[in-house]
Amino acid sequence: MFSPFGYGFGGFSMFSVMFCIVWILMLIVIVSSLVSSFRQWNKDNHSPRLTVPVTVVGKREDYRRRRNGNHTSHRTYYYVTFQVESGDRMELQLQGNEYGLLVEGDRGNLTFQGSRYLGFART
Repeated sequence: MFSPFGYGFGGFSMFSVMFCIVWILMLIVIVSSLVSSFRQWNKDNHSPRLTVPVTVVGKREDYRRRRNGNHTSHRTYYYVTFQVESGDRMELQLQGNEYGLLVEGDRGNLTFQGSRYLGFART
């Protein structure tokens, strides 16, 4: 029997097989992303809330644009790098309103839980 998409495999064309494989791979990517997000959320929830003296040593923005047909959406992610007294650094994601209040060189107390930013108070 002739198939316009390739050779048939027991009633399935090569196109059907490839289509199923692509959907299965997409499903695996989505599920693994959800599992990874849940693990990070759970790890943050089980981490202690800490308040430590820090210095703001860096700021950056990550601007992302997503296109879906005629619709384009934009989103900006804000990150600040804090340095503790031992010299170790950590980068945390913040909301835009908190990001705008911080300046490199600011000193204060950072409150965080795992990778979750909870606040900064200047000293």
